[in-house]
Amino acid sequence: MRVVLQRVTRAAVAVGDEVVGSIGRGLCVLVGIHRDDTEEDMKYIIRKILNLRIFPASEQKPWDKSVVDLDLEVLSISQFTLYGQFKGNKLDFHTAMAPTEASKFYALFLERLKATYKPEKIQDGKFAAMMSVDIVNDGPVTVTFDSKEK
Repeated sequence: MRVVLQRVTRAAVAVGDEVVGSIGRGLCVLVGIHRDDTEEDMKYIIRKILNLRIFPASEQKPWDKSVVDLDLEVLSISQFTLYGQFKGNKLDFHTAMAPTEASKFYALFLERLKATYKPEKIQDGKFAAMMSVDIVNDGPVTVTFDSKEK
């Protein structure tokens, strides 16, 4: 799994004119699923999202608190394009998990993320929909990580 994680003061995702998920302070997480991802990859990514010390405790400790420590929110958005590869000037997505399988995997990911933290603090977009994402990046702070690069 590959993630682009952004610390935000607020974030929202819309499908057409309908806002389907929104949060206040917390993390906006774009989640890509590789065709070879397993539940071990999922566990690793969930642990990182929830426990990454990316928030300040004070000016002297700018990287000291996690989303869990501060009881913040998470907006998760499926993003198969994180596994896009260039073939000339064209993108190829053959390393991304196939849509039917990825839909089930992502649903399980959200279920486990909610079970590990607080379901009311987790919002998401709509799998496979064309979405508009509106964020206010705090910092700006953006981090990328991949479960295959532990």
